[in-house]
Amino acid sequence: MTVLLLGALVLVVGGCVCVVWADRGGPRWVRVVATVTLVVGEMLRCVDKGRRRGLNRSTNGGGD
Repeated sequence: MTVLLLGALVLVVGGCVCVVWADRGGPRWVRVVATVTLVVGEMLRCVDKGRRRGLNRSTNGGGD
């Protein structure tokens, strides 16, 4: 379990480094990794937003 968490942390930190490096004009592969990182981050944000909406609906009790 610890190995998986460390692996995820390394991927996140590496993605962030690539985003900063690509912003400063890094090589093509860095721009690709940065784009993938930003797209995955946006997807996770959308999933979280949808999950929050569903949570608000269920805790509301159905009444307005």
